[in-house]
Amino acid sequence: YCGVGCGIIVNQESNGRIHIKGDPDYPVNKGLLCSKGMNLNYVVQDISDRILYPEMRWSRNHPMKRVSWDTGLERAASVFKSIIKKFGPDSVGFYVSGQCLTEEYYLINKLTKGFLGTNNIDTNSRLCMSSAVEGYKKSVGDDIVPISYDDIELADCFLIAGANPAWCHPILFRRLEKHKEINPNIKIIVVDPRTTQTTSIADLHLQINPGTDVILYNAIARHLFVKNKINNYFIKHHTNGIENYKKLVYKTTLKEASKICGVPISAIKKAAIYIAKASGFISMWAMGLNQSVIGVDKNISLINLLLMTGHIGKPGSGPFSLTGQPNAMG
Repeated sequence: YCGVGCGIIVNQESNGRIHIKGDPDYPVNKGLLCSKGMNLNYVVQDISDRILYPEMRWSRNHPMKRVSWDTGLERAASVFKSIIKKFGPDSVGFYVSGQCLTEEYYLINKLTKGFLGTNNIDTNSRLCMSSAVEGYKKSVGDDIVPISYDDIELADCFLIAGANPAWCHPILFRRLEKHKEINPNIKIIVVDPRTTQTTSIADLHLQINPGTDVILYNAIARHLFVKNKINNYFIKHHTNGIENYKKLVYKTTLKEASKICGVPISAIKKAAIYIAKASGFISMWAMGLNQSVIGVDKNISLINLLLMTGHIGKPGSGPFSLTGQPNAMG
């Protein structure tokens, strides 16, 4: 649920009551909070399921017992030390998550690789969005998102696929809503087999058959080629393989793609026209694309639309993969 990472301000009254509000100066949420953020005070005050101090048992047959921080840390260090001494540094490992801050990621990597001398560190974020990682590497050359939240208000065309940000990324969605309210001429394309709250603000809902994303994006690319709505300068100076890509997308006609995807030819053409006319084009996607046996292909085929139209490396344009944790790409 959400990969934004909002800034919040916490105030506590003399009676212990806690108040939560969004930080208006924080660049991501700009003072906004979703229902989860607004109810953090209950999480802070309810300590019924929280671990408040270290607990340890000397063996599996012993019960858990409260110990001091010094005792707990010394025990953990001694166990690591004895195992490494007996079996080597690759006998231990660490498993972290996208809930860690970037600084915490740095420290745990420093401990694991720099001090202990092993690369046995993994995170749940790796498999979570591994398709996006590989998609970025194969298309733009590196595992990096070449865009930021500040680009949202600079774009005039959005393609949202495999995601329902109205529910899963509400702060991002509210920024999109506000942007659309202020600039009603911006175009929002939503690719989703379902009708969701996100589709309610869409100018075009491509309700495709599940699993046909690649065919759809290649069909849009084909129409862009046919109408010569591509950025030849960008393609010449910043890409390669354009002729092979063109041959690939031309293998399927719009009529065939329409039948496979379950959307009208006119809708495919309209999506291409929206992208062609955009001065700033952003694609957004989440696990609906990533967590699939053809997730890498889905990512690449979507990013290719930005490459062929030159919507990478300039304000208000680029691929924007959405995560389920605030630092999954940290």
